[in-house]
Amino acid sequence: MSGADTTRWNSSMRRMFGDISGRYDLLNTLMTFGRDQAWRRYAIRTAMLPEGGALLDVGTGTGKIALEAKGRDPGLTVAALDLTPGMMKQGRLSDTKNSVFWINGDALVLPFDDSRFDAVVSGYLMRNVPDIHRAFHEQLRVVKPGGRVVCLDTSPPSSRLLRPVIWVYFRFVIPLLGGLISGRWEAYRYLPQSTQAFKTPEELAEIMADTGFTGIGYRRFMLGTMAVVWGTRPHGV
Repeated sequence: MSGADTTRWNSSMRRMFGDISGRYDLLNTLMTFGRDQAWRRYAIRTAMLPEGGALLDVGTGTGKIALEAKGRDPGLTVAALDLTPGMMKQGRLSDTKNSVFWINGDALVLPFDDSRFDAVVSGYLMRNVPDIHRAFHEQLRVVKPGGRVVCLDTSPPSSRLLRPVIWVYFRFVIPLLGGLISGRWEAYRYLPQSTQAFKTPEELAEIMADTGFTGIGYRRFMLGTMAVVWGTRPHGV
């Protein structure tokens, strides 16, 4: 994408997620049958943070990963970055102790020094960025050598047998549920479409390898429609 195209994309994403911010967490829980919290916890464990370390949650949205990590280890320094102020406003309402550093910023141009964090985690970010390679490159840059980058995101269903059932759920159930509860029908048509068009965990792993990560792995959840993918910044890079 050109610079102008990226700016338009970011503006569109900021507007869409701002419109659904008030109902975003509720709908995530409903659409994942309450399993979203377990996946976030798995992503945090996979990050292998040292006690009292520093974590960056990129594309934090309402800050669920950031706040969960801080709750598990109050000594952590947690930065939560997102493009959409409206999403972070919802997260701040839950951050009653002001324990997280909330930053409005772009995942493709992270406003941090090199090797700043012990781990970087993202939840449902990568399918919404215009350049996945660049996003991973920025995360590689800001994580310390030996630190992990962990990506939780949706995935095209892997099971041929269940694919028709899952297709109906994504094509009809999610847009109907999301539209009725949020009133934002277009947003909840885009979100399932972006899932079906997104990369597989294997493809994300290949991109991480091309970016320079090592020790790459992944795990699928929810009939293969969710995945956690991780990699480590090697020493000397």
